[in-house]
Amino acid sequence: MNSEAAALPSLQPGWQEKSGFEVDVVAGLSGQRKSLPSKYFYDAAGSALFERITGLQEYYVTRSEIEILNSCGPAIGGLFPRNCALVEFGAGSSRKSRILLGATPSIGTYVPVDISGDFLREDAAKLQTDFPCLAVYPLVCDFTTRFDLPDAVLSLSRVGFFPGSTIGNLEPHDAGALLRHIGGLLGKEAMLVVGVDLVKDRHTLTNAYDDAAGITARFNLNLLRRINRELGGNFDLGRFQHLAFYNAQESRVEMHLVSVCEQEIRAAGRVFHFDAGESIHTENSYKYTVESLQRLAGQNGWSAIEVWSDGLYSVHAFARRE
Repeated sequence: MNSEAAALPSLQPGWQEKSGFEVDVVAGLSGQRKSLPSKYFYDAAGSALFERITGLQEYYVTRSEIEILNSCGPAIGGLFPRNCALVEFGAGSSRKSRILLGATPSIGTYVPVDISGDFLREDAAKLQTDFPCLAVYPLVCDFTTRFDLPDAVLSLSRVGFFPGSTIGNLEPHDAGALLRHIGGLLGKEAMLVVGVDLVKDRHTLTNAYDDAAGITARFNLNLLRRINRELGGNFDLGRFQHLAFYNAQESRVEMHLVSVCEQEIRAAGRVFHFDAGESIHTENSYKYTVESLQRLAGQNGWSAIEVWSDGLYSVHAFARRE
């Protein structure tokens, strides 16, 4: 989720009292290359816009993953231990986990983890109604940071679920660190199911992040709207344009918000200068091959069990290696 690294600003009185969002916004906009963490896309409006993105023709990622889960769900769930807890990282909508839950009677407990609290709690309540025998424990937190699982699942076998190619939003070294973190959290004999987008032609990749209807542009620009609302910003959204392109050298799609003119912006009690054409780097989405993802997992405590793919997208099953 982290874009270009930006130096943290020097500490000011009361800095430790500021929210993580404010700290990260000030740091990101103060850097030589401006950036904002993509995890902050997902306020209520951003989460709703992303749900719309997943239904777009250009955005094959969700469609491919759901088709793989629908067709291979019984085979995937057949690998899970009995009476296990399914822990989903970056849950958002439970649309994909519902497929595994429906195909896998051995799942007795579900722990969705997400940073968007209102969205998560609402979806967890619906899920509990639809699966009355399932114990649901929603956790509102940033899954890339340290957190504890509910006491009720500590005695259970645990299976991690990390869909949506969210791992691609992380720099590769951060993705490796997260895989180690997940392994420690899930414990011995854990399993992990990961969805990963695959390397493919530039046209398909770029269109997936720059749709004709402009929904992804609205999603990207909503980050500025959130800064205006929560941090007293005065971003004029008409003075920034959405930009998405495939960086083949880095094997990633990049998203930026580009200033169309020279301007000064106020946010969080600070002033930030933008040159015409200067951008805020808001997201990376790294693309993997089956082999490169398995290599990354292997270097960070996981052994490959199986992979399912339609040529565009892949779903991997890993076992934690002692």
